[in-house]
Amino acid sequence: MGQRDADVIVVGAGNAALCAALAAREQGARVTVLERAPEEESGGNSRYTAGAVRLVFGGVDDLVELMPDLTEDERRNVEFGTYTREQYFDDLGRLTQWRSDPDLAETLIDGSFETLRWMRDYRVRFSPSYGRQAFKVDGRYRFWGGLAVEVWGGGPGLVQALTEAARDHDIPIHYGTRATDLVEDAEAVRGVVARRGRERLRLDGGAVVLACGGFESNAEWRTRYLGPGWDLAKVRGTRYNTGDGIRMALDAGAMPYGNWSGCHAVGWDRNAPPFGDLAVGDNFQKHSYPLGIMVNADGRRFVDEGADFRNYTYARYGKVILDQPDQFAWQVFDAKVLPLLRDEYRIREVTKVAAGTLDELAGKLEGVDGTTFLETVREYNEAVQTDAPFNPAVKDGRGTQGLAIPKSNWANRLDEPPFEAYQITCGITFTFGGLRIDEECRVLDTDDAPIPGLYAAGELVGGLFYFNYPGGTGLVSGAVFGRRAGAAAGAYATS
Repeated sequence: MGQRDADVIVVGAGNAALCAALAAREQGARVTVLERAPEEESGGNSRYTAGAVRLVFGGVDDLVELMPDLTEDERRNVEFGTYTREQYFDDLGRLTQWRSDPDLAETLIDGSFETLRWMRDYRVRFSPSYGRQAFKVDGRYRFWGGLAVEVWGGGPGLVQALTEAARDHDIPIHYGTRATDLVEDAEAVRGVVARRGRERLRLDGGAVVLACGGFESNAEWRTRYLGPGWDLAKVRGTRYNTGDGIRMALDAGAMPYGNWSGCHAVGWDRNAPPFGDLAVGDNFQKHSYPLGIMVNADGRRFVDEGADFRNYTYARYGKVILDQPDQFAWQVFDAKVLPLLRDEYRIREVTKVAAGTLDELAGKLEGVDGTTFLETVREYNEAVQTDAPFNPAVKDGRGTQGLAIPKSNWANRLDEPPFEAYQITCGITFTFGGLRIDEECRVLDTDDAPIPGLYAAGELVGGLFYFNYPGGTGLVSGAVFGRRAGAAAGAYATS
C-alpha cells in the first residue's frame, strides 16, 4: 500500500469520514480510507452514539421523507411538532453564548435536512426517538426540545450502513492504520505517512480529508487545554481519538480555532470503564435528571436540574459534576417519575440503589453526608410550588421558591416511595477546539489562507460549539461538513 496512489485519502472511518469518502467518490475520485482502530473497534465516536439528529423540519410531511415507514397512526396521532431554521439558529446561538461561527452555523443548519435525505441513498435509515425524546401525555406521544429523529440502530447502525455503502462504491478501508504525518511539497498537501503495526507506509494522493476526531482520549491534552482535573474524566467513546488529525494539521501550519478549553461532557455512570464499551454503547449516560434532583458528596444540590430541556443542558453538566467533591453525584427520583426515566436507566450495568424511605436511601448513598442530604430534601420539598401542573413535554414552570439553587421546571416533591438513586461522574464526549476551515471545508493556515489539498470535517473542526451545544447537532455536523469536505476534495483532486 505504501506506493499505491489515491485521489482522495480520508483519515478516519466514522460518520464524518465516511460521508466525506462517499461524497468524494461521487466526484469520480478514487478514495482510500485510513482507520487507526482495528475493525472491531472502528467508527470513532459515531459508533458509540445513541444516534439523535437535529434537523430543520416543517412537520410530519418532511419527516416522512426521512422515515417513509411511519404508520398512518403515527402520522395522525404523534405530535412531532416542527423545528424551524430560526429555532435552530436561536438554540445554537443561545447555548454557545452567540460565539458559534456564523458561517459554519449557517452551513450546518441549512444543510441539515438535505444531508440526511442524501444519507438515505447510502443505506442510512431513521426512526422517531420515542425512548429518549418523547413523553406520553394524555395518551399521545409528544416530542420535546425540537429533537424527534434518530438513526435506526443508533451509532452502530450508522457506521455499519456507511461502511457497507463505502464498500459498495469500491472505497477500501484500511483498519489498524494510523496516519502520523502529512506529506507536503512546496505547493500542497499530497498524502499521508502512516503506521500499520511497526510498518511505516506512505500513501500519495491528490487531497487529504482529516476526519479522525478531537483529543478527548488524550489525558495529557485534556489537562493541558481543558484544565486541572480533566485527566480524571471518563471517556464516553473511542480510545483512539487522541488528536492525531489536529496535530498533523498544526504541524503543517493550520490555524487552531474555537473553544480549546471547552468540551461536550455529560453525567456518566460512575463505575463505567475508562473508555466506551461497545456492548453498552451510550447507555452509561444518565439524562433524566430534570425529573429529580442531583446531590454531591456534601449532600447538597449544586445545579438547577430543570433549567431547560435535557438536550440543552446535558452537554455542559458533565463539567459541573467533575467540579464536585470527589468528582461524583447522585441523581434521586421517587415513584411518581420512575416510569418516565429514559431507557438507559434500565440496563444491567448501572450503579443504583433503592429504598422504601428517605432515611434508608440516605444510608445507601455511597460517599454522601446522609444528614445533610435529608435536610436538603426537606428544604427542597418545602420549596416546591404546586400551582403549575407537572408536564414533562413542555417547560412547565413548576419550580421552587426560596432556594439558593432553584429548580425552574418539573419540580415534584420527593415523597412517594420507592425511591431510587443513580451514581454518576463526568463522561467526556468530544472536545470543541480544533482547526479552522472555510465554506469548502479547506483547512486554513495561520494567515487565514487555505492549505491546498487539505480538508477537515467532524469533531476536529473548531468554531462551531462553545461551552455547550444542542443535543443531536454533533452527528449532523459531521455529516454536513463531511459531505462538503469530500465533495470539495474530490473535485480538487480530479480537476
